[in-house]
Amino acid sequence: MQGALKAFSSQGNFVKNAVLRHVRVVNPLIQPALFSRFESAAPARIEEQGFESTRIADVLNSKGKGADGSWLWCTTDDSVYDAVKSMTQHNVGALVVVKPGEQKSIAGIITERDYLRKIIVQGRSSKSTKVGDIMTEENKLITVTPDTKVLRAMQLMTDNRIRHIPVIDDRGMLGMVSIGDVVRAVVSEHREELGRLNAFIQGGY
Repeated sequence: MQGALKAFSSQGNFVKNAVLRHVRVVNPLIQPALFSRFESAAPARIEEQGFESTRIADVLNSKGKGADGSWLWCTTDDSVYDAVKSMTQHNVGALVVVKPGEQKSIAGIITERDYLRKIIVQGRSSKSTKVGDIMTEENKLITVTPDTKVLRAMQLMTDNRIRHIPVIDDRGMLGMVSIGDVVRAVVSEHREELGRLNAFIQGGY
């Protein structure tokens, strides 16, 4: 995943350098005009809509409320069995954990990894063990806000070797995104940027 992140980050520089090389060799007679255009109007447009512009809020909006586990949760008093059953039914790898009666107050997170390491490997019963006994607690969670950029979220997930990250703000829990959500957003953003650069080369800007 670290390699993929570096590839995404370097791709933008590679393409932009290619654009500059293209401009330099197109026609020496019109080169000054092209560079004047590139250095004045174009950078503002590209910077405004360029790489790393997508936020976590955009990812949540694209998923929609209730889609892909954004709003799936369980309580600290639920059994691990019921939590894992919910993950299976909704095809997700993690659930937000809240205190009973406090849906917006995050208490932690439970993942498939928690189940494997703390139930299966240790020979414990999932039906008699509460989620609160094996979850990753709130004070140990890595979280993001709606304004966090997707590449920053990807970096956090890669550095901490996690696949799911809760989204919170001053009001409390908003949802959760997975590494798959983040990668899809980055790929989509880079495709759009390549399209804008192509339009720039052809005079679309």
